[in-house]
Amino acid sequence: MFGFQGGEEAKTLLRKKQYLKDAQRRWHFLTHYDLSTIKTTGQLKNMIKVRTGLSEEQTTKDVDEWMQGKEF
Repeated sequence: MFGFQGGEEAKTLLRKKQYLKDAQRRWHFLTHYDLSTIKTTGQLKNMIKVRTGLSEEQTTKDVDEWMQGKEF
């Protein structure tokens, strides 16, 4: 998801870096390393759920809302 595959276009890299920074602004406890290891939306939701103690429903709502319009 946020990780880099190698051989990606410059605009793809820039977009992912912007998403990573945006996620860190929204969830300040997520480190660059945390985000670079997340490969799926489910992993992002789980990390946020575990670290915040929010319900699964609330976490899903928050992440889905944040992901609207984003292309990974």
